[in-house]
Amino acid sequence: MATNEDQNQTESGRHQEVGHKSLLQSDALYQYILETSVFPREHEAMKELREVTAKHPWNIMTTSADEGQFLSMLLKLINAKNTMEIGVYTGYSLLATALAIPEDGKILAMDINKENYELGLPVIKKAGVDHKIDFREGPALPVLDEMIKDEKNHGSYDFIFVDADKDNYLNYHKRLIDLVKVGGVIGYDNTLWNGSVVTPPDAPLRKYVRYYRDFVLELNKALAVDPRIEICMLPVGDGITICRRIK
Repeated sequence: MATNEDQNQTESGRHQEVGHKSLLQSDALYQYILETSVFPREHEAMKELREVTAKHPWNIMTTSADEGQFLSMLLKLINAKNTMEIGVYTGYSLLATALAIPEDGKILAMDINKENYELGLPVIKKAGVDHKIDFREGPALPVLDEMIKDEKNHGSYDFIFVDADKDNYLNYHKRLIDLVKVGGVIGYDNTLWNGSVVTPPDAPLRKYVRYYRDFVLELNKALAVDPRIEICMLPVGDGITICRRIK
C-alpha cells in the first residue's frame, strides 16, 4: 500500500518535462523514451526552443519532445514539401517541420497570437529555416475559406498539422480535406484529450478539459467514419490522429 510520502514523490515527479502530456502510466517509462530516443538526437535549436518555452506560463501548450520527433520522422517518410500548421504557439512543432522539409519547402503557419510565435522566432532564425515559414496572425478559417475558392490550392498540401481550438477541429477538417493531396496527411493533435475521452460523464475534470472534451469526441467519431481518409490514432503526447487522404 502506497504511503503519503510515496504519493507525494510520485506527484512531484510528474510533468517535469515541458509539454509532458504522455498517457503512459509510468513517468519513468516516459523519461526513458526521452532520454534514450529523443534528447540524444534532438536538434540543438529544438532543445533551445524547448528551454525558452519552459519559461512561458502556458508551457503545457507546447508540442511534447517525443511528438516533435515523431512529426519529423513522418514528414521525411512522406517526403513532405508543401505544408501547413494551424496553431503555432512558440513554434516547437513548426521548427520540427521546418528542419525536416527540404530547403525549398514551405509552411503556411497560422495562429491568433503572434506574440507567442515571436518568442520562438529568434531560435527559428538562428536555425536558418525562417525563410520556409509564411506566418499569418489571426483565425485560420477565413484564410482557409479564401484558399478553397481557388482551385489551384485543392490537393496542393502534402502535410497539415492542427493543434489549435478544439471546438473548430471539425470545421477545419471540412476545409482541409480539399486542400491536402490524395496520399497526403493531416495530423490532429490532442485527440485523447488528457485521457478524458474515456472518463465517466460525472468525473471531476478541469473546466477547460471538460469544455473541449465533447468537441474532441465529436471529431474522433467523424474521422472514424470518413470514407475519404485512412486513420491511425496514436497515444503519443496527448494523442494524435494521423489521417491519410485516399480520395
